[in-house]
Amino acid sequence: QFPRHRAVVIRTKKERRRSDGTYIRFDDNAAVILTEDENPRGTRIFGPVARELRDKNYMKIVSLAPEVL
Repeated sequence: QFPRHRAVVIRTKKERRRSDGTYIRFDDNAAVILTEDENPRGTRIFGPVARELRDKNYMKIVSLAPEVL
């Protein structure tokens, strides 16, 4: 049996509707694996992340990302 990990999806190819009515879509799917205390397990994030992560209080992921869309 493989170990399970918590993760947060940071990019999806499927478009997602924002509360202001706009849609956002990325070129690839990506996720960040989290530790038990909800911090990212890695120290680098490549590519942009969605602005909704800031609203959901994933500030460490937002600070590591090179761009927030």
